[in-house]
Amino acid sequence: MNIILLGPPGAGKGTQAKILVEARGMVQLSTGDMLRSAKTSGTEIGDRVAAVMDAGKLVTDEIVIALIAEKLDGDTAAGFIFDGFPRTLAQADALGFLLASKGTSLDHVVQMQVDDEALVRRVTARSACGSCGEGYNDISKPVPSNGNCLQCGSSNFIRRSDDNEDSLRTRLMAYYKETSPLIGYYHAKGILSSVNGLDEITQVQSSISEVLG
Repeated sequence: MNIILLGPPGAGKGTQAKILVEARGMVQLSTGDMLRSAKTSGTEIGDRVAAVMDAGKLVTDEIVIALIAEKLDGDTAAGFIFDGFPRTLAQADALGFLLASKGTSLDHVVQMQVDDEALVRRVTARSACGSCGEGYNDISKPVPSNGNCLQCGSSNFIRRSDDNEDSLRTRLMAYYKETSPLIGYYHAKGILSSVNGLDEITQVQSSISEVLG
């Protein structure tokens, strides 16, 4: 089964992708992770990625699609999850052509719907363990009272520099301008479903499972 998790920054796409990886053995295709990995891989395409990123430029759609093509040639028997890609209609078209060339297609696009104001409150409250990456939130999952991470016991907690209201609203504006048109795009293809991205993590997981079957 091949899916896209679609939603604005902070909607929980990465969290739900990791749950699906653990529960179903699916492969998470996060473009950010792929670019960071490629940059230090020493491969031809990795060198291209490194050159672009070191120059402070945006990696082209052509390079991203090439990285995805490499991943699709690996073990994706259990299906894959696109987390954070595509972001534009042009990328969606390119992805469709790539999948067709591989003899496969998308089964579901799951839109994680959120309320902007609630999302701002949630994102500006989140932090993570600086040692193991375990996520926390001042509202729904505060750091333990003893100050130690539940997973590794570290007391090193960090907040992303862009997890502030001004930065998030800028990212939301970019999402609505560039990415939200994908909602209609995939609805027209008959593969779009929606879940409440602001529910508790386990409820969102359950809602996504109902969609996927």
